Amino acid sequence: MKRLLIKNAKGLVGTHPADLLRVGGRSMKDLPIIADGWLAAEDGRITGVGIMDSFPGITDWSDLTVIDAEDRYVLPGWCDPHTHTVFAASREEEFVDKIKGHTYQEIAARGGGILNSAAKLRAMSEDELFTKAKVRLEGMMHQGTAAVEIKSGYGLSVESELKMLRVAKRLKEALPLQVRTTLLAAHALPPEFKDDRSAYLDLIVNELIPRVTAEGLADFVDVFCETNYFTVAEMERILVAGAVYGLRGKVHVNQFTSIGGIQAAVKHHALSVDHLEVMEEADIEALANMHSTQLHGRGTGSEAPIPTLLPSCSFFLRIPYGPARQLMDRDLAVALATDHNPGSTPSGNMNFVLSLACIQLRMLPEEAINAMTLNSAAAMAVEADLGSISIGKRASLIITKKIPSLAYLPYTFGNDNIDTVLIDGAPVRSGEALA
Repeated sequence: MKRLLIKNAKGLVGTHPADLLRVGGRSMKDLPIIADGWLAAEDGRITGVGIMDSFPGITDWSDLTVIDAEDRYVLPGWCDPHTHTVFAASREEEFVDKIKGHTYQEIAARGGGILNSAAKLRAMSEDELFTKAKVRLEGMMHQGTAAVEIKSGYGLSVESELKMLRVAKRLKEALPLQVRTTLLAAHALPPEFKDDRSAYLDLIVNELIPRVTAEGLADFVDVFCETNYFTVAEMERILVAGAVYGLRGKVHVNQFTSIGGIQAAVKHHALSVDHLEVMEEADIEALANMHSTQLHGRGTGSEAPIPTLLPSCSFFLRIPYGPARQLMDRDLAVALATDHNPGSTPSGNMNFVLSLACIQLRMLPEEAINAMTLNSAAAMAVEADLGSISIGKRASLIITKKIPSLAYLPYTFGNDNIDTVLIDGAPVRSGEALA
């Protein structure tokens, strides 16, 4: 039995009740903290928390790691519910094109963007993809990420999509962080199907979804529902097909235009609706109405999709930021993610997302932390294990450096304020607190 004891923490952050599985928007400003606290864990699970005045007596010191967190905060590890971390190569040449004034859509129209990544990925071996992605995930863990969702979508063929998801499965087995996987074959239309959209949809529905399910390669299914990509009707067809095989939807909607994807996602009980940079009142109303019916006992048994915002994508592409305050004012449980990918967000650093959430989305630090922990855990269906410092949950934790306040984390954007990262009670980054 391996045991962990953290003592003298300036604050244990996010000590929500274990049965609270998401934080509604109006409550997101409430972030419970145990000041001058201690935390105990055994075999990677939290077994106790409290104030130092009730510090447990220790008689057995065997297999016990003791961390003195004096002047440091202890937070739940970040949960990143929207990434494209498995990819073949960077696309900095397109970054330069954007500086010259070319839009995301213009670059995609001439063979860049997703199709660029697809061509490179198809040519790369599974082993090389695994090696490259493993380095990225190790860097993300070092920055405090304890759970990550990884999408396919750069293969755009049966074998290449399966290759991506097999890599993600190997990453899950090789690394200690929690990994959830998503089939995003409907990310763009492959060149070989440019004159026959329906044939590619048939391929996804009739071949890819059954094969992915048979091999246990995906937890979710996704569609890029957007002008010039996939229509609402096409998204609905894929969501229905995924549901037959137990794959719940996590969908890209409203990145550049509002075309009805939100309403369809609500109808089909998607777990999350992601991006949301362009939102009409009707889109927000559809999410709010679903939430309201559940509050009044008229729900369908499936909770409202979690609106997941990707501010570092907006930062990189210089497009609008998602309307966090409007969503929270409707009591919706907003989540945050990196969107880590080579084209629109070449960063998997959740700490930068925290700063952007406060600076650009006008979220309070407490709201942003709730969005990056419990709500983000819920957006990838790991909220029973992660997202709060609660007895029974995984001891996947961030210990900060000695900082004056929680607000200091987003305030000092670009600075590294993390000292130690633990996943399941074991250090993946060791700092002074562990010395």
